[in-house]
Amino acid sequence: MTDAALSFERPSVSPTQASLKRLFRSRSFMIGAALVILMALVALFADALAPFDPLRSNARMRLTAPNETYWFGTDHFGRDILSRVMVGARISLAIGAMTVVLTGITGTIVGAVAGFFPRLDNPIMRLMDALMAFPSIVLAMVVSAVLGASLTNVVIALSIATMPHTARIVRASVLVGRELDYVDAARSVGVTEMTILFRHVLINATGPLIVRLTYVFAIAILAEAALSFVGAGPPPPTPSFGAIIAQGRDFMREAPWITIFPGLAIVICVLGLNLLGDGLRDAFDPRSKL
Repeated sequence: MTDAALSFERPSVSPTQASLKRLFRSRSFMIGAALVILMALVALFADALAPFDPLRSNARMRLTAPNETYWFGTDHFGRDILSRVMVGARISLAIGAMTVVLTGITGTIVGAVAGFFPRLDNPIMRLMDALMAFPSIVLAMVVSAVLGASLTNVVIALSIATMPHTARIVRASVLVGRELDYVDAARSVGVTEMTILFRHVLINATGPLIVRLTYVFAIAILAEAALSFVGAGPPPPTPSFGAIIAQGRDFMREAPWITIFPGLAIVICVLGLNLLGDGLRDAFDPRSKL
């Protein structure tokens, strides 16, 4: 090779490096990450940041409008809304995170098995289709009502409602991955099917799965608020976003701040997660050019 040819060569960039470059150049990802980190820090240090005990009542300060002492006002029991929103961020984000973990594990296993083993594909996917026939929030309400109102049952209900879509995404990636040449090469040297599946094929589902789970996080926060609003969420006095809004619905005219501030907190969380998901989707899409 001549010196002239060498002068035109450029160092190769791996797909991972290219994805990371697109990721950190994405405004959606950076704004979303900033919002999510902000809410996570508030939730993590809620006990230290909260100016008052979120569960302590004060009848003399009942339905106090926002002022220099109570920045977000108080509710009908005289409890500080700012403190309850901060602690509520911990509850709502914990529900979202646990739902993501449970959905990710079950959805990955179900989708991987269905996509890799043709004999199991039809029965598993028909079951997923049956679950997807119900709107996610309705299915979550039914499961939560059957199991009872508790933090654990809310997570289980939301996981059941969001798992079928996750399983389908994983299955689609596995269907593509199992036909690749290196999978046939692994079989030819005696690698077991389960090793091929979990070490070589599932790697193709990592990108779409991560993007999907960011949306599951946002869906779980919204769904928890809806479940709490109809009485199927975490039981009182747990101050989740949905529970605070539900408790303030009878005072919308005289004390709208009870529902406005937790509602804004939900908007910030969901907006951040959606922007984060958009940034991840663009980064993992090789056709994307930022």
